[in-house]
Amino acid sequence: MIEKILFPVDFSPSCAAMAAYVRRAAEIFGAEVSVVHVCDLASHNGFELLVRLPQEVADEHWSIAEERLQSFLASEFPPSACPRILCAGDAAAQISEVARTGGFDLIVMPTHAGRFRSMLLGSTTAKVLNDAGCMVMTTEHTETKSPRPLEHRVWVCAIGLSQDSERVLRLAGRAAAAVGAQLSVIHAAQEEAALDARRRLEELLGKAGCGAAIEIAIGPVKEALLDAARRCAADALIVGRRPHEGGLGRLRELTYSLTRDSPFPVLSV
Repeated sequence: MIEKILFPVDFSPSCAAMAAYVRRAAEIFGAEVSVVHVCDLASHNGFELLVRLPQEVADEHWSIAEERLQSFLASEFPPSACPRILCAGDAAAQISEVARTGGFDLIVMPTHAGRFRSMLLGSTTAKVLNDAGCMVMTTEHTETKSPRPLEHRVWVCAIGLSQDSERVLRLAGRAAAAVGAQLSVIHAAQEEAALDARRRLEELLGKAGCGAAIEIAIGPVKEALLDAARRCAADALIVGRRPHEGGLGRLRELTYSLTRDSPFPVLSV
C-alpha cells in the first residue's frame, strides 16, 4: 500500500531527530525513502547583492544546498539507496508537487516543537496537509529529542458519517493490515444517537470490507475522540481529509484540530 515515502528536510535539529522515526515508518511499511529539500534562492542579504549579481548569489545558494542535502543524514539514509531531491520555491507547494509527480504514497513531515502545536495554521505542515493528494503522517516531538518510535499494535481511526467515510475506512483498514496493527474505529456522538451511529458504522465497515472494533465516544467531538484514543492506548491516529482539493482545500477544521492536539502520530488520508 505504501511503497514510497517522501521525507522533507530543512537541515534543522528537529529533522535530524526525526530520522529514526522515518526509518521506523519505512521499516513497518516496507517502503523506500526519498529526502527532499526546498531551497529558497531569494534568501540573500544586501551585502551579497552589493558585490555580485543576483543570479550568481542564487547559483551559490543552490550549490550549498545541494552539498548539504547529499551529506545530511547520509548514514541513516544513504544517498545510493535513498534518492535526494532538491528544488526551489515555496516549500509546501514544492513538497506537494514532488509527491504528486514522483508517485509518493506518504509524506512524513518533520515538525518544529511547540510551534507545530501553537501555530500549525499557516505553517508548511498545514499547507502540505491542505494541498497534498497522498497520505501525510505527522508526530509530536521536541527540537532535541526523537519522537517516540512509530509502533503498530493498535491503530485508531476517527470517523464521521459522511459520504467520504467509506473511503477513509477502506484506507484505514488497508494501512492497519499492511503493518499488522489492530484497528479500532471511533465515532463521536450524543448519547441519544449512539445506537443509530453504531448501526450505521457497522454498515459502513461492511461496505468497506474493514474489520474493526467500534467505539462510540460521547461528548464534544474532538475531546471525545482523543479521550477514546487514549483509552485504546493508540499507537497512531488515522483521520480523513477531503479527497479533492476544491475551493476550500483538503484540510477540514476537525482534521486540523485533531492533528494539532493529538498525543499520537497522525496519519491523514
